[in-house]
Amino acid sequence: MDDGDLALRNLTYALVVELGRGPSAAEVADRAGQSRADVLAGWRRLHEQHALVLEAGGESLRMANPFSAVATPHRVVADGRRWYANCAWDAFGILAALGTDGGIETTCPDCGEAIELGVSDGRPEDESLVFHSLVPAAGWWDDIGFT
Repeated sequence: MDDGDLALRNLTYALVVELGRGPSAAEVADRAGQSRADVLAGWRRLHEQHALVLEAGGESLRMANPFSAVATPHRVVADGRRWYANCAWDAFGILAALGTDGGIETTCPDCGEAIELGVSDGRPEDESLVFHSLVPAAGWWDDIGFT
């Protein structure tokens, strides 16, 4: 990853945090002083390096791990703001990335029951809960959207 792509990645992530959603290529281009086409080309390079994930058409963000640019059942609340996470595990990652305490709102994929969990000092308030991934970590990027 060259310095330009690293700067684009950092700006994209900063805007996800600031906006509470995935920024559009036009929003990133405006902040970066670049063209939309240049941002999309950079995003494609970052996608190929697994530094972020684009939607199938390559025109918009799907993931800036651990943040989701699309609505999911996994919401994170911290400092009066909200973000979507790609999965329950990434919800913890958002709080870790932000370096803050907060809450996670999700549902049990087995029974559909609502789960609300506080996280303080990097630890869940209820340590009895279990996270399970059907896909072994070595295969996550085979179909990251499914994983």
